[in-house]
Amino acid sequence: MTHPPIEPRKRAFEPAVDAAARLLILGSLPGEASLSAAQYYAHPRNGFWRLIGGAMDEDLAALPYEARLDRLKARGVGLWDVIASAERLGSLDAAIRSPEAADLIGLIESLPRLRAVAFNGGLAARLGRRILAGQDGLALIDLPSSSPAHAISLSAKAESWAILGEFLPDKPADR
Repeated sequence: MTHPPIEPRKRAFEPAVDAAARLLILGSLPGEASLSAAQYYAHPRNGFWRLIGGAMDEDLAALPYEARLDRLKARGVGLWDVIASAERLGSLDAAIRSPEAADLIGLIESLPRLRAVAFNGGLAARLGRRILAGQDGLALIDLPSSSPAHAISLSAKAESWAILGEFLPDKPADR
C-alpha cells in the first residue's frame, strides 16, 4: 500500500512591525520564492510591493528589501501572516493543509496605534476575520490577492488597494 507524500511544513516569518503601526497587512503564508529568499513577497511577479507602494505614493519596488521594510515601518505599516505554519506543496493557498493560526490577537494587543487590518487575499481574509472576530475599533479590509495566481490586472487590484492610504499618516514618522 502506497501512501501519499507527506507535505513539507512551512513556517511564517516573524512580524515586520513596530509599536507605531497604524495598518497591519496580513497574508496567508509565504510562498516558495519568499521562503527561499527569506523575504516577504519575493516572487518577482507578485504585485505586493507595487500595490502597497501605490497606496503610499512611493516606489517601494525599486528599493532593496530592507529599505522597503524600513519605509513601511516609517509610514506605520506592518506585515505578517494569518498562518504560523502549515503543510503545503508549492505556493498556492489551495494546497495549504493543517494550518496553525498565528497569534494575531497577541500581536494586535501590542500595537496601541493600530487602526486597520488588511487581508491580502481570500484565504487570509477568511481565516483572519475568524481569528479577529470581536475585536472592536479596527477596520478590517479584504483586498484582492497580490499573487500572480489571482488573475485580475494589477491596475484593478490597485484600485482596491488604494483604500489603504486612508489609514497612513500624511508624512513618515520620525525615526
